[in-house]
Amino acid sequence: MTDVAAIQLTSGPNIQANLYEVSNYFAEIGKLRSKLVVLPENFALMPEKDNDFLKYSEVEGKGPIQEFLIENAIKYKFWIVGGSIPIKTKDKKKVTATTFVYDDKGKVRCRYDKIHLFDVKLPNSNESYNESKVFSHGKKIHVVETPVGVAGLSCCYDLRFPELFRLQLKYGVETFILPAAFTEQTGKVHWKTLVKARAIENLCYIVTACQGGYHINGRKTYGHSMIVNPWGQISAEISSGKGFIYSKINRKQLHSIRKNFPVLNHIRLLKDK
Repeated sequence: MTDVAAIQLTSGPNIQANLYEVSNYFAEIGKLRSKLVVLPENFALMPEKDNDFLKYSEVEGKGPIQEFLIENAIKYKFWIVGGSIPIKTKDKKKVTATTFVYDDKGKVRCRYDKIHLFDVKLPNSNESYNESKVFSHGKKIHVVETPVGVAGLSCCYDLRFPELFRLQLKYGVETFILPAAFTEQTGKVHWKTLVKARAIENLCYIVTACQGGYHINGRKTYGHSMIVNPWGQISAEISSGKGFIYSKINRKQLHSIRKNFPVLNHIRLLKDK
């Protein structure tokens, strides 16, 4: 069994202040046995204006946010799933919402660019989002071998697209990792249901790290970072506000469930002809 941790934040527009807060949680988690730590979407920057994602974007492999994650992975000797970071593209008007996975030596083991972008006007509300204005869609699914087994990467709005998670199964995924900044309005009605569904229907663990609370830009995120087992049971959760959770990933139990309840072997419609 391997311990995993997930940090919940209420990030703002000051990158240094956000990173300082994260560093304090890293120090606390460093005293535990966690081998992998997950950060929320937009952990280093939750700007007042979306164009600030362009202003503070980084080149892959360079920049204060990436350097911070590398230094702390080496310092505490745990893997870090770096939430999401705005990374420059060839189009100066677009960035990617990128998740880097760093090993305990600070080496990048995987890069995932968020595939599904949140372009939505919330019902009965003045609240609206248009991520595709500044972000480019990712194009590929990614899985990576980690201390918690084969992990499949996703980000926030991706949660609503079950085909992404089901496609990862053919690569032997055992744990889904999902940084998020779910809105308060949609989170209240859909978050737990969707997280549990992705775990149950794929017989996988799912580790979510969320934004949770009021932000300087006026938005409110739902929080409820959770670690859920393949049977849909919540093993750790934090509701709103800041903090972190941790729990064990029991791969032996996961494979026992899959053996005794072989629903994944009964999939028919997605099998190759």
